[in-house]
Amino acid sequence: MNPIRQNARILTASLVGTAVEFYDFYIYATAAALVIGPLFFPAESESAQTLLAFMTFGLAFFARPVGAIAFGHFGDRIGRKSTLVASLMLMGGSTLLIAFLPTYAMAGPIAPALLCLLRFGQGFGLGGEWGGASLLAVENAPKGWEARFGSAPQLGAPLGFLFANGLFLILSYTLSEADFTAWGWRIPFLASALLVGLGLWVRLKIGETAAFKEALAHEAPPAVPIGRLLREHPGAVVAGIAGVVACFAIFYLATTFALSFATTKLGYAKQEFLEVQLAANTFLAVGIVVAGYWADKTSAKNVLGKGALLTAVVGLLFGSGLGSGSLPVVFATLALSLLVMGLVYGPLGGWLPTLYAVPVRYTGISLAFNMGGIIGGALAPFAAALLAAKGGTPYVGLFLTLAGALTLAGVVFAPKIRT
Repeated sequence: MNPIRQNARILTASLVGTAVEFYDFYIYATAAALVIGPLFFPAESESAQTLLAFMTFGLAFFARPVGAIAFGHFGDRIGRKSTLVASLMLMGGSTLLIAFLPTYAMAGPIAPALLCLLRFGQGFGLGGEWGGASLLAVENAPKGWEARFGSAPQLGAPLGFLFANGLFLILSYTLSEADFTAWGWRIPFLASALLVGLGLWVRLKIGETAAFKEALAHEAPPAVPIGRLLREHPGAVVAGIAGVVACFAIFYLATTFALSFATTKLGYAKQEFLEVQLAANTFLAVGIVVAGYWADKTSAKNVLGKGALLTAVVGLLFGSGLGSGSLPVVFATLALSLLVMGLVYGPLGGWLPTLYAVPVRYTGISLAFNMGGIIGGALAPFAAALLAAKGGTPYVGLFLTLAGALTLAGVVFAPKIRT
């Protein structure tokens, strides 16, 4: 096949999968901020409904490391391609089934139990998604293009966010509040089937990565990849987890928490704030592209370290900016936050694979990415809601400052990078 066409197909396959990932996660995040609490939990306490909704959001993050180990096992033993197809099917199927769930008013406690089960399925499938998509790009990248190829899956984040947020915005303009709450919230979950179908079609047309085939030619795959990973790369696992925290913290504070806070505490209309977030999302794409080029010119480690420093600085401004009550200031706060997120998210595809040997690389980067997601993603909206309730919005940004410091520590103290 023509190398240009082959590269385009590889980049598309890696990007589409992560677009589905972020679409699936963000439609749930948006639904959690807007309707999940009242629909799936008892009405005794509005605050309890909000916290429980965010807890179901966080549940999938705790399922992700389990999926990372499971899919990493097969990705390191039988190959990247088939494992990626399986993870996408599980992730997409779980998302689609959420559209058909009964509410608490229909089924009582069974409703949140089924919701939690499908959220676990979403997270389990997602556990193998990003790692495999990144390796698909990086392990097939031309020499000197590793960081740019590795940033391609990250562009799925703003793309998935665009689809998810755009669809919710359309629904908010075309449906009444009552219709959206009654049945309109199900439409984005149904629509996920289209993206999943596209992702499967593209991935079934690609081959195995060059690096995996070369490693397989020299030695048999490890019987238990997670065991070899923890024996040979314990420091790299810890460093990788820390290195991921900042990107998750920024994303879910600037999206999930910001949407919930702005529409409940600040009184912004849902449509108005979705438009603000949609516009700010373009800065995430810009940050990712800049990071990819910058990392190939210097190093992924250099860009990630500088992005971590900027995350800590943004944390000092985030809470006050979000709580200012001025829409231009709020937009500038979100735009700056997401631009910086691009600098800590874009280099990950180029940085994480360098920490682990090829035979355990799928397991290593998947475990690091998803464990970091628990700290930076699952805890972010929940911790921010508690901090805002206790100390006001200025305290919310402290979570970002701590996340930036943790990621910087991971970058600085990572073991010697493998070539």
